[in-house]
Amino acid sequence: MGWTKPKGYSRSKVDWAGNILISEASSAEDKEKALEILDNWRAIHRYPMHIFKKRLKRVSEKMDNEALSVQRLKRLPSILKKLQRRYYGNKPTMKLSQMQDVAGCRVVMPNVELARKLHKEEYIRGDLKHKKVNEKDYITTPKEDGYRSIHLMYKYKSDKKGKKDYNGLLVEVQIRSKLQHLWATAIETVDFFTRQAIKSNEGQKEWVDFFKLVSSAFAKMEDCPCVPGTPYEEQELFAQIRKKEADLNVVKIMRGWAKAIRVFEREMIKKYNWKFFLLELDISKENLNISAYTQADEKEAIKDYSKAEKRNVGKREYDVVLVGADTTSDLKKAYPNYFVDTGEFLQYLEKILNRN
Repeated sequence: MGWTKPKGYSRSKVDWAGNILISEASSAEDKEKALEILDNWRAIHRYPMHIFKKRLKRVSEKMDNEALSVQRLKRLPSILKKLQRRYYGNKPTMKLSQMQDVAGCRVVMPNVELARKLHKEEYIRGDLKHKKVNEKDYITTPKEDGYRSIHLMYKYKSDKKGKKDYNGLLVEVQIRSKLQHLWATAIETVDFFTRQAIKSNEGQKEWVDFFKLVSSAFAKMEDCPCVPGTPYEEQELFAQIRKKEADLNVVKIMRGWAKAIRVFEREMIKKYNWKFFLLELDISKENLNISAYTQADEKEAIKDYSKAEKRNVGKREYDVVLVGADTTSDLKKAYPNYFVDTGEFLQYLEKILNRN
């Protein structure tokens, strides 16, 4: 495999590119140059990411052969969104050259004990020549939104000829348990179908609160600290989850979405070049109607979507969504075990709902 080499852009030039791409005042010429710089900056992270992923796979599978490791380069829309993010109403401050998760690798361990063991033995005691620049243990101290995982940030370092060019590039390593991964996958699914951004703390309050509560319930199952602001007593916690689930129809809706993804995949391998899918889900009857459209039918798809929304406005038992084939493909790439993960998430959720 041929690895992309740095083109010699300074870090200030990389930051310039990031600023140009999020500025509405930028010229088309500047944006084209900025994209070229960003493309190279992101691509050169592939080699350091590969090195970290190779080690992560080796040490995790040595500990347990059910460990599942993946790697990914951050997508352009996600990079731009992070550069544009405002905190407490202030101007964006993120610099492209300082973004710690342009390249990342993740391992899902079968349980939290193994996740912590891997972290302790291979990333605290372990002998890594790369420089650790940051560490966040969100299992011991969960984020307020319910996110739980261990994040480790490293600067790549090598003395080998030809590899020194990559020195200083940042790679993020995530370690999480299967239960923590099921929770994160469920959020990705809800974000995808409802066009929210729960993952980025921009979701509807009802869904955000639901996932915070479920995260605390999962934490209790793992004998880990609960999410701040959620009930500590199990009875009260589970009662609130049952109420939120009933209000949102979580189980029935997610089952409907799982059916939809199966249809997307089946239809997309056919000769028809479908680009849009209109989903109409009758939650009470668990019936799903799907209409498929080509790129040329985009206006018709939007028109039908608008009609379906108006027809079902105010009806809690109906869910209407218009999704693009490209985003469906992206979801599948990011979460290849979507069906298994969603099914397992619902199994754990139903255990909570059935608790007395």
